[in-house]
Amino acid sequence: MTKVVISGTGLFTPSEAISNEELVACLNAYVSRYNEEHKAEIDAGEMEPLQESSSGFIEKVSGIKSRFVLNKSGILDVNRMKPDLPDRSNDEQSIQCEMGVAAAQEAMDRAGKTAADIDAVIVACSNLQRAYPAVAVEMQAALGIEGYAFDMNVACSSATFGIQTAVDAIRNGSAKTVLMINPEICTAHMDFHDRDSHFIFGDVCTAVIIESVDQATSPNQFEIVATKLKTQFSNNIRNNFGFLNNADDSGIGTRDKLFVQNGRKVFKEVVPMVSDLIVAQLEETGLSSNELKRLWLHQANSNMNLLIGKKVLGREATEEETPLVLDEYANTSSAGSIIAFHKHQEGMSVGDLGVVCSFGAGYSAGCIILRKVN
Repeated sequence: MTKVVISGTGLFTPSEAISNEELVACLNAYVSRYNEEHKAEIDAGEMEPLQESSSGFIEKVSGIKSRFVLNKSGILDVNRMKPDLPDRSNDEQSIQCEMGVAAAQEAMDRAGKTAADIDAVIVACSNLQRAYPAVAVEMQAALGIEGYAFDMNVACSSATFGIQTAVDAIRNGSAKTVLMINPEICTAHMDFHDRDSHFIFGDVCTAVIIESVDQATSPNQFEIVATKLKTQFSNNIRNNFGFLNNADDSGIGTRDKLFVQNGRKVFKEVVPMVSDLIVAQLEETGLSSNELKRLWLHQANSNMNLLIGKKVLGREATEEETPLVLDEYANTSSAGSIIAFHKHQEGMSVGDLGVVCSFGAGYSAGCIILRKVN
């Protein structure tokens, strides 16, 4: 079987950021105005008042302190409360293409690759800004890459599913080197009026070079020892936005056309699903959790990650073993585990094992076992 490695990663971080305090100030201003406008109905018991939030509440329930965003002013405008991202002409690079090119160039530099070395481009993310032409094909053209490209969406697990897809392409001979990119503009599918979810997401883009070991020249490589994917249908995380919305006027602009979730059920159901997936894959590969040096987990909730780490390792995990980036980046959907991998490889020696694991809507989960080879 062809050995496959990750030989480079890249990260595009937007220049603007929003703290919990800023986000809460905007939400609370909206809540105050809403409750005042509906004072008569609230006093009559016909409506429930909206509840204010606090930065302490956000950090307690999620571990998030801040998030990077493509547009700050629109989100913090109490009369708008959504990013202001104007349409671009068809002759300009799309926003996701621009993000992807930046992340891809860093990944290619780290891997020692040029456009001529890459055979395929996969764009894997939770939300694509258009149906067609594929954003991946646009990025392929912008980077000057030959071969083929396509988009895929498995929500927060898109990156790990993209890595699995790249490994399969390399092992079946359709590519030797694959560029996998995760442009996540998560703030565009958020309801910033919702106290329970307005703080969850941020914007970012990651990129990964996956290639056969005989092609790799990077001084920092991780062998992909094994991959394992799992899906299980659930409505507890859902977004009903799609092209069929145009066929039903009554649904246009309704709440379900943005991100919605039942957070308590997600926590209860996903933690054991993911923990069991990692443990099962280790057993199938003949490995033990005691051999793991690092768990680069999906960055959705710090409490979830702590519990998954404990279930997998059989003890409390250290901060080094389960690094968090969501305090600074928030939930960045499929990019989260890749950011953690990109930023937290220090202390890994040749032969050390780690796991990149994602989980989210679907439910979907992907687990990639890595071994440092140089």
